[in-house]
Amino acid sequence: MRKTVTILPLLLFCTYANGEINPFFNGYTNQISFNVGAGVNSGFLIPPPSQFVPYTMFQFQYSQPTTFFRLPARKSISAIINVGRGEKYGWNWDDYSIPIAMLSEDVIPLYGNNWYTFIGLGIGMQAQQNARIGSKLVFGFKLGGGYRISECTSIEAFMQHMSNGNTAPENNSYAFYGLGISYNF
Repeated sequence: MRKTVTILPLLLFCTYANGEINPFFNGYTNQISFNVGAGVNSGFLIPPPSQFVPYTMFQFQYSQPTTFFRLPARKSISAIINVGRGEKYGWNWDDYSIPIAMLSEDVIPLYGNNWYTFIGLGIGMQAQQNARIGSKLVFGFKLGGGYRISECTSIEAFMQHMSNGNTAPENNSYAFYGLGISYNF
């Protein structure tokens, strides 16, 4: 009963997403985004925001609108470069300064007038295999929220996790908390 009372106010101020309206795009059909993320040393799918490391993600993304089981979504192609600087928690982060190409899809479960939440999955390839991931193949998971600051521009806050999905003996991950800006045209 207590959980129901806690969730009920949230549901009153949210609109369940449908495929006819896509809050990512606000009526446009193309989107470019630039994201920057701070690295976290964690193997969890949703890492705690602790143990920040000298590892930064820079991501350039191009997206188009789509739907996923009638929910508004975006399909994206991304160029990612992870840049390490020094050692921390027993890892030499310089060794993981590797470019990644990724295909992904983000889905919006809830949104309001100028805000939205999203969940995303992706698959990508690293330029080279390394000791942390142990595979060139990389799977991505992303959680986030966005806010439209103008008709064409949105800002987003996100958590992104990339790992080999247990396809190699080394099963550490890259995890990031970050911010991004998107422009629709």
